[in-house]
Amino acid sequence: MKSIVVYAGAALAEIAGCFAFWAWLRLGASIWWIVPGMVSLALFAWLLTLVEVDAAGRAYAAYGGIYIVASLGWLWAVENARPDRWDVIGAVVCLIGAAIILYAPHRMPS
Repeated sequence: MKSIVVYAGAALAEIAGCFAFWAWLRLGASIWWIVPGMVSLALFAWLLTLVEVDAAGRAYAAYGGIYIVASLGWLWAVENARPDRWDVIGAVVCLIGAAIILYAPHRMPS
């Protein structure tokens, strides 16, 4: 359960950090938006180190599913564009894949 909370926090931090750059470069916001954006991206990277898995690549792979769902939540909450059924179906498939990667009984590295 801790991993899910960490992943959710990491997703929010990554999306907010990337959106800060998007706002600056695409929406005409002040260049100062990149300061909290960089802090948010650093927080994202730190949070991923808290996931208890045996390899960084596995943590990143499982995170991908959470990131996709969080991105669709951002799309709806911040950009006022409701995800359609294909977005939802794709997100469910990704979450299933993330759960398999995160919770499968992997062999320990030799």
